[in-house]
This record gives sequence, structure tokens and C-alpha cells, in this order.
Amino acid sequence: MNGHHFRAELWLPKGIDEIFGFFADAANLRLLTPDWLKLSILTPQPMELKAGAIIDYRLRVHGIPARWRTEITAWEPPHRFVDEQKRGPYRLWIHEHRFSAQEGGTLIRDDVRYRPPGGWLVDRLFVRSDIEAIFDSRRKKLLELFA
Repeated sequence: MNGHHFRAELWLPKGIDEIFGFFADAANLRLLTPDWLKLSILTPQPMELKAGAIIDYRLRVHGIPARWRTEITAWEPPHRFVDEQKRGPYRLWIHEHRFSAQEGGTLIRDDVRYRPPGGWLVDRLFVRSDIEAIFDSRRKKLLELFA
């Protein structure tokens, strides 16, 4: 595959059902997204996440408004789900979320395969650092909520 890969891991001292349940509520995405992206979920809430579910968002990428549509393409509670961009700022965005019970808590693993417009140069100048900042913010928020 032509593109890039990002991986993040975080262990939280809570059970897998509680952690997966938090991620299974689409409204919680707003809590985990940095304010500078100005994310708003356009899909009416509450909604049931499951394979085939479509979620529409509005956000700002470096001040430029963008719409993003994702589809849940795999749903395996409480261990895994995958969201894929169907419309948005990337040529490819596939985010696999994995959850495993470990050492009295839950290990969260995120694997993102992505391809930005503009290729490696745009990735190096903007995208990779944005993704790292987004996941760092997400990690801090999850630790605040669950640690």
C-alpha cells in the first residue's frame, strides 16, 4: 500500500467493557478531539455504532473547513472496530481500534493507515505532526477520564 502508518498504544486501569463502551458512544469523539480542530458531529445523536454505521463530521484543518464522513467497517465488541473515511481531507484513512484486557486494565491500540493529498511532503510538513498532536491530546484526555 502506498501511504503512511501511525500507531499508538495506551493502557488504562479500567475494564475492557467500560473502555470499549466509552468508544462505542460516537458523542465521545468530541471529548477526544482537540479544540483546535473545532469538530462537530453532524449525525443526529444518540446513534448506534455497528458495522455499516455512517458518521458525518465538520472540522477545520489548519483553519480550512472540511467535512468528513466515516463508515464503521468492522465492529467486534469489546475487542475491535474499524472506521474508514468515505469522504474527507485524506485520500485514504483507515483507523483500527483494538482493545485487550491486560494487567487488570485495558490496552488500547490504534493503527492508522493514511494517505494525505500532496504525498510525503505534505505529510512531513503538516499531517504527521497533526496526527501526533491529535493522539497526544487524546491520550491526555483518556488518562484524565480513566486513570
